[in-house]
Amino acid sequence: MARYLKQRVAGSEAVAADHAVKATVEGILDDIRRRGEAAVRDLSARFDQWSPETFRLSQAEIDDLITGLPAQVIDDIRFAQAQIRHFAQEQRKALRDIEIETLPGVILGHKNIPLDSVGCYVPGGRYPMVASAHMTVLTAKVAGVRRVVACTPPSNGRPPAATIAAMALAGADEIYILGGVQAVAAMALGTESMAPVDMIVGPGNAFVAEAKRQLFGQVGIDLLAGPTEILVIADETADVELVVTDLLGQAEHGPTSPAILLTTSQALAAAVPAEVERQLRTLPTAAIAGQAWRDYGEIILVESLADMVAEADRIACEHVEVLTANPRYFLEHLKNYGALFLGKETNVAYGDKVIGTNHTLPTKRAARYTGGLWVGKFIKTVTYQECTAEASRMIGEYCARLCEIEGFMGHKEQADLRVRRYASAGIAEASRT
Repeated sequence: MARYLKQRVAGSEAVAADHAVKATVEGILDDIRRRGEAAVRDLSARFDQWSPETFRLSQAEIDDLITGLPAQVIDDIRFAQAQIRHFAQEQRKALRDIEIETLPGVILGHKNIPLDSVGCYVPGGRYPMVASAHMTVLTAKVAGVRRVVACTPPSNGRPPAATIAAMALAGADEIYILGGVQAVAAMALGTESMAPVDMIVGPGNAFVAEAKRQLFGQVGIDLLAGPTEILVIADETADVELVVTDLLGQAEHGPTSPAILLTTSQALAAAVPAEVERQLRTLPTAAIAGQAWRDYGEIILVESLADMVAEADRIACEHVEVLTANPRYFLEHLKNYGALFLGKETNVAYGDKVIGTNHTLPTKRAARYTGGLWVGKFIKTVTYQECTAEASRMIGEYCARLCEIEGFMGHKEQADLRVRRYASAGIAEASRT
């Protein structure tokens, strides 16, 4: 039985906000469909005060931006990308083509084919999301995507150099300084200067997420990411300072980011509020993290490990951090999470920035039915079939009867035609035996 010692505010305002976002995005997309690049340019000037001669960076501009960065920044980006590339390459190896003979003369198989083109949105906004370039561009390139387009908004009236460096080093084929709905729409729909892509990936604010939702079908998308979430699962062995540090470290993403403690320890639960206030007094991002904790923070007390598993699976959180005596118990028993962080030695920030797993993850309980972005999202697994004449005759007899049950008489004739055509194959086979 779960007992809430602290609960998030009611979400009555969220429905009205969602409707407003939906209507705004519909209007923007309609405008871009009608006016193309002119609309994109107007929107960029309106929202980002950015209207250069061309949104696409030249190779010389990219090189100048990279050259202007400290060597340590480049080294750190390369280190992070090496970890992400290594894990993505191992994931790619796990995807293999297959071909099997399921019945005599019946050959079935599948091939794993990379998408031809992908658009990667790397948000700016409150923070420059350098790591999102690794997670999207690099992973797509490891998957084998031929053309990767990357978009990010300007920062203080100029291209964000570290983000551009990350995009370029990850292998982006085209880099545009373009943000928001207009960037997502330009990649999905195409403009006079940008060819459309087949899939859009990457995080963003509510407007970007809604644009992806409305464009889905015309292009593929990775997932619909909402505000960042963290669930910390802790028992009596957990350190309250560590627990609160990790909760606030994710709450600083934004004022609507849920930060949840799930524990069996009454003492830990009781100690958390005072520790939150202590840390907020010195945290540089306290204004954001404090509001998120006040409005979306939760403390849930349960009685047993089994209760923690059941409640965590119900919450289905994006990031789940386990600070217990036996973290691997939760690896064995949990089913619904975006990414799992086991033990006090790791934390969500490692996954967000550098350790090698992908940080584009399901939110808003989507972990019940999907995982996060990975190499496999950029690959189509497609099937093929092949029959010998004798196998076609045999399969055709079954198929014809099954089609007749459903009333698909044109389908039935496809099967019957093969049965008639290849009847002699069965006779010939019988005579040889």
